Amino acid sequence: MPAPSKSPVSPATREFGRRVLARRTELGLSQEKAAERCGLHWTYLGQVERGRRNLTLHNILKIAAGLDTAPGELVDGLEVPTD
Repeated sequence: MPAPSKSPVSPATREFGRRVLARRTELGLSQEKAAERCGLHWTYLGQVERGRRNLTLHNILKIAAGLDTAPGELVDGLEVPTD
């Protein structure tokens, strides 16, 4: 199996991750505590923050709820990837 890529999946995942990190920092939460609140593993949340995960709608909703924010705040204005 190939090693996971160290680069973001897309500019949209990179920006989504930046927004998640900013909100977590704003709340003063560690990655572990935030992941617990979101119902996700902390390594997964770290990958999200680095833009290395293409999330499902369910996980976007979990992250938004865990960070006490609206899902739209995390996704509004993200560019649609062109493949």
